[in-house]
Amino acid sequence: MSLLNVNDLSVSFVTRNGTAEAVKNVSFTVESKSITAIIGESGSGKSVSCYALLGLIPQPPGSVDSGTAEFKGRDLLSLSERELRGIRGSDIAMIFQDPMTCLNPYMRIGEQLIEPLLVHGVADKQAATQRAIELLDEVGIQNPDVAMQAYPFEFSGGMRQRVMIAMALIAEPKLLIADEPTTALDVTIQAQILRLIKALQDKRDIGVLFISHDLAVVSDIADHIVVMEKGHVVEQGTPSAIFSQAQHPYTQKLLAAIPSGETPKSDADRPNLITATNLKTYFTSNNAEEPVKAVDDVSLTIRQGEVLGLVGESGSGKSTFGRSLLRLTPITDGRISFDGIDVGGLDRNNLKALRRRMQMIFQDPYASLNPRMTVYDTLAEPLLLHKIVTRSGLDNAIKELMDNVGLARSFAKKYPHEFSGGQRQRIAIGRALATKPEFIVADEPVSALDVTIQAQILDLLKDLKDEYGLTMLFVSHDLAVIRQIADRVAVLYRGKLEEVGDTSRVFNTPESDYTRQLLSAIPGQSAA
Repeated sequence: MSLLNVNDLSVSFVTRNGTAEAVKNVSFTVESKSITAIIGESGSGKSVSCYALLGLIPQPPGSVDSGTAEFKGRDLLSLSERELRGIRGSDIAMIFQDPMTCLNPYMRIGEQLIEPLLVHGVADKQAATQRAIELLDEVGIQNPDVAMQAYPFEFSGGMRQRVMIAMALIAEPKLLIADEPTTALDVTIQAQILRLIKALQDKRDIGVLFISHDLAVVSDIADHIVVMEKGHVVEQGTPSAIFSQAQHPYTQKLLAAIPSGETPKSDADRPNLITATNLKTYFTSNNAEEPVKAVDDVSLTIRQGEVLGLVGESGSGKSTFGRSLLRLTPITDGRISFDGIDVGGLDRNNLKALRRRMQMIFQDPYASLNPRMTVYDTLAEPLLLHKIVTRSGLDNAIKELMDNVGLARSFAKKYPHEFSGGQRQRIAIGRALATKPEFIVADEPVSALDVTIQAQILDLLKDLKDEYGLTMLFVSHDLAVIRQIADRVAVLYRGKLEEVGDTSRVFNTPESDYTRQLLSAIPGQSAA
C-alpha cells in the first residue's frame, strides 16, 4: 500500500535571469515499511521535490506549478498552511541537511526536542523530557541528560545531526523525509542511524523518503531508488537493478564516480614536514570536574608530499588535532614542528607569514564563509592579504580558482546563501587553495558533495599533491574516500592514537579492535 503517491510534480523559481524550472513532472511513491531513495547531483531537484510536499517552498519566489501528493487520502499540495502545520512534525517529519541552520542557537537542546510533542499535544512536559533523553541515547549522544541542557554550538557537526534525527523521530511520524541525514556522521554512528531507521519501519510501519548523494549508503538502505537529473526523473528501480544494470547514461556516470578502493602507495623515504610530539589539547567545561581530553598525548609525523588520512568517530579529536597543528586551537602541552619551525613559539607576525604555507578547509562551509562577501571577495581576500597577486592580475587568478573547484564563473558576484551546501564547500576549498599552500588540513572537505563533484575535488587535490608536492592531513568519516586518497592512515579514539600505517595495511590487516570496528561499519559492502 502506498503511503505517499507523488504525481507530475513541477516546481519553479523566479530568478534575476527569469523563471527556472527546478522540478519538472516528477512522480514517485513511498510505501509503508519501505525506503524510497532519491539520488542525483547538487541542483538536480532532490531537496526541492521534498520541501514542496510540506509547503516549505517560499512563495514567492518559488511556485508549485502542478502535480498531486497523496498522503493518507489527502493531497498535501492542496492543503492550507494551517492544515500542513498539523501534519508537519507529527504525521510527517523531516531531517534537514544542515543542522546548524535548523537548530535555534538560543534554545537548549532539550527544549527544542520536546517542543514537537508539546505543540501537537502528544505528551506532557515530564513524559516528553523522558522520551527525549531516551531518544538522544538511542542516536548515540553520550550523557543524554547532560546534553539536554546544552546549546547547539557546544556540539560537533555530527552530534548536531544526531539531535536533528532525534527531533524528527520524537513524535513517531508515519512518513520520515530524510535530507542527507548521515552526511556529517562517522561510519559507526552512520551505521547505527541506518539500523535505527530500518528498525522504525518494522516497529511503526514507517515509510522513509531518503535523499542522499552517498550511493554506498543508498545501496545499503533503499528498497527503491529514484535518479534525478536537472529536475527530471531519468530512472527508477530496485537497488540491484540500478547498481548492476543502470540504463541511463547519467546513472552510469554517478556509479562511475564512486571511490574505486584503490590505495596510493606510501613512500617511507620522504622527509618529515610536520611533527607533533606528545600533543595535548584539553578543554575545560563548566559541567565537568575534569577537562575534556580532546587530543591526549598524540605523537604523529606527516611526511612531505603525502596525504595522511585521519579517521575516527565524532568526538575522537580529529578536527581538534588538525586545528591544533595550525594553532587555530591553543594546545595544552607538547610540541609542533613545521619544516623545522617550532610553531608554538611563533609570535603573531611570524605566524601570519606561516599561514600562507598552511591552510585549512573547514568542515562547515556555511559557518566558515562570510555571508556578506561574494564569491569574488571571498577568493580575493587571501590573494590580496598575502600579496600573491596584484589588483591587475586578480580577475584572472579568481577565474582560475573557480575553474579548478568546479564553480561557474558567472557565480562570482553571488553570496553564500545563493548556493547549495556542495557549492558552498567548493568555495571554501577554492579559498584554501588560493595561497598555493604547502600543507592543508582538510576537515571533511567532500562530505557535502555529490559523488561526481566529490570525485572532481579528490582528483583536483591529488593533482595538486603530485604537481606542487602538496602535503595534506585529510580528516574524514568516509573511509572509502580515505582509502582512495590517503598514503597513510592514522586512527584516533577518544583523543588517543590507536594505530598508524600505510593505507593498504590498515584496511587489510588492522591491528586495533577499534579500527576493525570502523571498517566493519563501512556502507555499501554488501553491494560490492
